[in-house]
Amino acid sequence: MQNILVETQRLDYTFRSGQPILRQLNLQVPEGSIYGFLGPNGAGKTTSLRLILGLLKNQKGNIKIFGESIATHRIPVMKRIGALIESPSIYLHLTGKENLELFRLSSGSPRNRIGEVLRIVGLTDAAGKKAGAYSLGMKQRLAIAVALLNDPELLVLDEPTNGLDPSGIIETRELIKSLNKEQGKTILVSSHLLTEMEKMATHIGIIHKGALLFQGSMQELQRLQANKALITVEVSDAKKAAALLSEFPVQQVNGTQFSVSFESRERTAQLNKALVQQGIDVYQVSVAQHDLENLFVQITNQ
Repeated sequence: MQNILVETQRLDYTFRSGQPILRQLNLQVPEGSIYGFLGPNGAGKTTSLRLILGLLKNQKGNIKIFGESIATHRIPVMKRIGALIESPSIYLHLTGKENLELFRLSSGSPRNRIGEVLRIVGLTDAAGKKAGAYSLGMKQRLAIAVALLNDPELLVLDEPTNGLDPSGIIETRELIKSLNKEQGKTILVSSHLLTEMEKMATHIGIIHKGALLFQGSMQELQRLQANKALITVEVSDAKKAAALLSEFPVQQVNGTQFSVSFESRERTAQLNKALVQQGIDVYQVSVAQHDLENLFVQITNQ
């Protein structure tokens, strides 16, 4: 059984206005994982991460990191964590290296760590350039370099690809995967980019309106996706086809198309044969397996 690095137990949080933000949140981030914390804007992701990092005062519930309660062991626990919450906090008039030196002094990290983190995030050649001249993707990587100065065991990243162009998204994604595989970092990363998480995360937590709707490994999520695969059929008369197919329960009819649950290739062939025998022209039969975004919509609607 995997060791759990971050655990929240029945975590609740309510704004002063009385608006509830988190509802009985039970996160479990396994050691060695890239845990994708997914949800739309306003779902409670950033609030959850701020509570985990001790940036907000906990109202109700428990938070354990490395098996220790942050209520009683916050300082030693936080020394083992690196974090990037919301926008990068870097000084644009300083070079990349000067930014790192400034943060190194405040964290007490060794001087040689600057060169190491610049190499890790791919900014060695840009170390002497003013941060104001960096692209948004480079600024994000510099901010991640700052979070890596203390060589943390756990890295917490809040929407690290938000606002980036496609090349910046790819660079950040590959950096996160490298930090996990090559540097051995456990990474808790929030995002609303569902397809992006599908490309990098080993574990997934889906939050909606402050409640955790799904939590598990990517393999478990993929099995859930497989169970919800659909056959989409385009025919000459979808309503007539749906009425005739009592053996194949139709889930939805849309214009010239209808959908039924996918069971097997053989059953798909039987469906096609039944339609042709009833005098219905079949233009196209395709298996549409749900991607992560469609699955998210299904889960949140439930």
